[in-house]
Amino acid sequence: QVQLVESGGGLVQPGGSLRLSCAASGSIFSLNVMGWYRQAPGKERELVARITPPGNSNYADSVKGRFTISRDNAKNTVYLQMNSLKPEDTAVYYCNAVVYSGMGYWGQGTRVTVSS
Repeated sequence: QVQLVESGGGLVQPGGSLRLSCAASGSIFSLNVMGWYRQAPGKERELVARITPPGNSNYADSVKGRFTISRDNAKNTVYLQMNSLKPEDTAVYYCNAVVYSGMGYWGQGTRVTVSS
């Protein structure tokens, strides 16, 4: 079992920045890919970015050049630095972790609101 706890969401003006964190606990020795997804009101959950243990990452086209995912394997934590935020980035952001067995885990979500 893996437990994920997100933090760092909030209200920010367009053009602003936020940094999300997701700390993993439990069976952390089995952590493989970690990532961030988001779900806006009335829309399906979508991938934002994900990162492998060595640090290889990929991003949704909508956030490329604005968001940066990183992970600290020693702290079992993944981060999402979000810059140049837009109103369309408003969503609940969920941390996801996939272990080597293939099982996936979700955090409880943290809300990001981009509004003036």
